[in-house]
Amino acid sequence: MAKTSMIEREKKRANLNKKYDKVREELKVLVSSPHVSDEERVAAELKLQKMPRDSSRSRQRNRCRLCGRSRAYNRLTGLCRIHMRHAVMNGLVPGMHKASW
Repeated sequence: MAKTSMIEREKKRANLNKKYDKVREELKVLVSSPHVSDEERVAAELKLQKMPRDSSRSRQRNRCRLCGRSRAYNRLTGLCRIHMRHAVMNGLVPGMHKASW
């Protein structure tokens, strides 16, 4: 089980990402656009840099839905390897079964 503080930190990052996502996307379009003047581009870069760091999507970490473990995460199911193994052994994941007997 992951520490509660780490799980809460991830929730905070997800909320910040949701809050600033549209603004961040608009600023990135301005920065990468060739039709924008240099002054506007620099102003957009500064605004982007002043935004909270945790509002960036790349700062988030995928975590297991059941225990919050960040390592050995499976995107298909949203579970870590430990809970994935339990789910497969109990027959909860269709199409998957134990490889060796």
